[in-house]
Amino acid sequence: GGKNALVTGSTSGIGRAVVTRLANEGCNIMLNGFGDRHEIGKFKKDLADQYKVKVEYSPADMSKPAEIEQMIADANQAFGGIDILVNNAGVQFTSPVDKFPDDKWDAIIAINLSAAFHTIKHVLPIMRMQKSGRIVNVISVHGLVASIYKVAYVAAKHGLAGLTKVVALETAKENITCNG
Repeated sequence: GGKNALVTGSTSGIGRAVVTRLANEGCNIMLNGFGDRHEIGKFKKDLADQYKVKVEYSPADMSKPAEIEQMIADANQAFGGIDILVNNAGVQFTSPVDKFPDDKWDAIIAINLSAAFHTIKHVLPIMRMQKSGRIVNVISVHGLVASIYKVAYVAAKHGLAGLTKVVALETAKENITCNG
């Protein structure tokens, strides 16, 4: 309890379940994701009321590095630190390699891989000042195995597995962990 958590893609699905659990453990929450503003506002209020924690929301687009940097700054300012970062945001599109749209490739790599690099890059200095932190990257089985028609997703998840290992090595002597 008493920790501050930022979870990307936390307005639905796995991310929503993760923030609900973290709030239940007493963590303040920075929500992020797309969706109906009214529904997100209701979820934000419900989390705060039910678990008696601070809940903020960032509409940051995970394909835009400047918005990611601002989200990290906003969470740090709102809570006075960030103890837990969960990189959960992800998008999917299926198509054979030779027909895979360039814009879909770019979006999937940006949101499923590059976004995690940007969140980690900006959260590490905060965690280092606090002398502690936990980073969790939601990788999925596609970080280890391939599936047909999912070239961008599989490439991004394999990249995310590699990113996770590098950050873990770089923070090995600190009280900061990075796991997938």
